[in-house]
Amino acid sequence: MRAVHKATIMKMSDGLFMDTAREVSQEFPNIEFDSEVLDNTCLKVVTDPTPYNDKVLVMPNLYGDIMSDMCAGLIGGLGLTPSGNIGDECSIFEAVHGSAPDIAGKSLANPTALLLSSIMMLRHMGLNDHAAKIEASIFKVVAEGKMITGDLGGKAKTHEYAQAVIDNL
Repeated sequence: MRAVHKATIMKMSDGLFMDTAREVSQEFPNIEFDSEVLDNTCLKVVTDPTPYNDKVLVMPNLYGDIMSDMCAGLIGGLGLTPSGNIGDECSIFEAVHGSAPDIAGKSLANPTALLLSSIMMLRHMGLNDHAAKIEASIFKVVAEGKMITGDLGGKAKTHEYAQAVIDNL
């Protein structure tokens, strides 16, 4: 687990975050704990994200928003970015971009992030075969490039893209 912070500048708020992260990490001696300044994390993720493949990054909400948007840009945009918050008693899966009210009702939204979030939910529920079928269909539709939404360089409306995913199941 890596705590990402700006404690060098935000001495009180991020200092408290780091003190708390270190203190909580003591309760889990089998989990390796380290920390990294946000600037370094961003630079390293953009230049070579592979060292982060097996890392859990813990950071204040603001830095999480910055990191998730930065990473979304690396893969094609917020329309492709799923998210899941997994708790002890409940879990929530949603698109990172939220409801996109500026394009509501215009059939311009890319539903991929919501579909990928649903796939995460299905896997969380142990429905791996269902998740794999939907995922394979999404990958096929995007790779073909015929029915992709405007944010990916296509002209398909939201419902046209969704129908293409359904047709490829």
